[in-house]
Amino acid sequence: MSNNRSGFFIGGMLLGAAIGTLTGLLMAPRTGRETRTLLKKSADALPELAEDLSTSVQIQADRLSETALRNWDDTLERLREALAAGIEASQQERQISARQTKLETSSDQPPLLDRL
Repeated sequence: MSNNRSGFFIGGMLLGAAIGTLTGLLMAPRTGRETRTLLKKSADALPELAEDLSTSVQIQADRLSETALRNWDDTLERLREALAAGIEASQQERQISARQTKLETSSDQPPLLDRL
């Protein structure tokens, strides 16, 4: 889970840096030509920044997917164990019930000597 949060943090930090840079350039006391030059340089760097951000998001998505798959496998294994335990308990209860029924039916019959 911490890997997922760190990925969001890094992505947010990169996005915040890009927005902060753009805002700073627009608000800076420079001439229009200087500002346009800086904006052009920033715009030229934007595809690289987007690619880095995309790579970071993809890595985090892969980690999240792997974690979800591991959690699913663990949950499935626990479910199998619970089902096996339930089946075993049911079989034991059935055997106990069958023994009790057998004892009850045999105690209802009079002893052999009384039947003669």
